[in-house]
Amino acid sequence: MKATLIYGAGDIRVEEVPDPKLENPTDAIVRITHSCICGSDLWPYKNREATQEGGRIGHEFIGVVEEVGSDIGRLQQGDVVVAPFFYADGTCEYCRAGLTTACPNGSAWGAETDGGQGEAARVPFADHSLMKLDVPVESDLMPSLLTLSDVFGTGHHAAVSARVEPGKDVVVVGDGAVGLLAVLAAKRLGAERIVLMGHHRDRTDLGREFGATDVVAERGEEGEQKVRDVLGTDGAHSVIEAVGYDQSLSTAINVAKPGGFVGIVGVPQSGTIPNAARKFGANITIAGGIAPTQANMHELLPDVMDGKIEPGKVFDRTIPLDETPEGYRAMNDREALKVLVRP
Repeated sequence: MKATLIYGAGDIRVEEVPDPKLENPTDAIVRITHSCICGSDLWPYKNREATQEGGRIGHEFIGVVEEVGSDIGRLQQGDVVVAPFFYADGTCEYCRAGLTTACPNGSAWGAETDGGQGEAARVPFADHSLMKLDVPVESDLMPSLLTLSDVFGTGHHAAVSARVEPGKDVVVVGDGAVGLLAVLAAKRLGAERIVLMGHHRDRTDLGREFGATDVVAERGEEGEQKVRDVLGTDGAHSVIEAVGYDQSLSTAINVAKPGGFVGIVGVPQSGTIPNAARKFGANITIAGGIAPTQANMHELLPDVMDGKIEPGKVFDRTIPLDETPEGYRAMNDREALKVLVRP
């Protein structure tokens, strides 16, 4: 079968690899029908050291179950399923608590198993990891359902971590796909005013469609003051950081009001938390991290199925698997917001 491999910074290739096979009785083999490129995939695309052997990449996919292990009881051949970006056994103390990304037996796709940007994948703990979709595989809902794998589930996790509640003011720092879907998640949770900090017009326009009431294009101290001017207060109750840079997190802390909450889901690009003095002095709570989408996709599914929300609008380009390297280039060069891949 074909799969996407990364050999180093800027070096993405689609190559023939061995077909996946059942290795454990709790495995399933899934033929992938929809996948995509994530903003977090761009970090290794920018920085990975060159290697002689490529590594699998991609962690968001929908597909059809082709084969199941002997211990699988919930799934059967032909089921249409969506996979969370981090699979987990569903039985450990962390899985039972809803923190599936802390499962000691789990992992992300491409790390210890097949990547999501390919024609098929072996899925460990399939009964727990895969969510069955009662729709045809060519349904118009597929782009939105694919966002449950990661990007919308991550935006939801950001909003929950930031304690978004009905009637509250929210600031979202970052206009990438996660930031835009954090806007949608905040709107879904009842936020009254949502300020989106971003400067790409096509993206902020989509943010307004998702529920942003205001857009602040300025950055740094100027942008922070503009947020306070827009809200007419000394900050927001809930702030979402969806970028990962020190500057964006520092801004998020600065625009949170005393006693406020910052939910972080941008992959940190340093090992420190900036602006700690402001966080400490204003009693600002920082929460968030890797989103447990395996746990929260069930909460989000009904609204997607009913058409109440359309998170799939973040996909602005669709390509065949063979063109995945071009998809990476387009996202890295800001020519595309999020690319959907059809194996």
